[in-house]
Amino acid sequence: MNTSRIALAALAAAVLAGCSTTKLDETPKAPIETRPAAPAPAAAPAPAAPVAESKVQTVDLATQLTAAVAAADKRVVYFDFDSFVVKPEYQGLLGDHAKRLNHIKTLKMSLEGHADERGGSEYNLALGQKRAEAVVQQLTLAGVAAAQVEPVSFGKERPAVQGSTEAAWAKNRRVELKDK
Repeated sequence: MNTSRIALAALAAAVLAGCSTTKLDETPKAPIETRPAAPAPAAAPAPAAPVAESKVQTVDLATQLTAAVAAADKRVVYFDFDSFVVKPEYQGLLGDHAKRLNHIKTLKMSLEGHADERGGSEYNLALGQKRAEAVVQQLTLAGVAAAQVEPVSFGKERPAVQGSTEAAWAKNRRVELKDK
């Protein structure tokens, strides 16, 4: 018991030694930092309800579904003579088909490339294939799985319009998007 009293006395001495001996009415020797007084708070208006700022865009599924249905009706991409470059005017159509394919992951499409009657059979088969692959590339860039689309070429073997006029040839230079 005696040792506990000694330990308690030593603890009390240590606490008292740690206390400051500076008197409150003495002025300190070092300058004190002065800060301007804070202005008095003005009468604040009634708090408004907090507005959440979201950077996430809302998705309108009804609009997407309407676009997908509209895309289902438009299924032909036309090309210029001797070209397999997808024209900018078909980007919206392919975007709508991409949305449709992305929405229905089990849907698969056959992309049938065609050419007009000018040129040899082998050349037109190759051109039809390049056209179909160009459409595949546009769809895969929009997020469609490559397994959902298959490029096929028919060359000049299945014309949409019979005839040897520029109007007939223009209708035959195409890729048809067909559901499987």
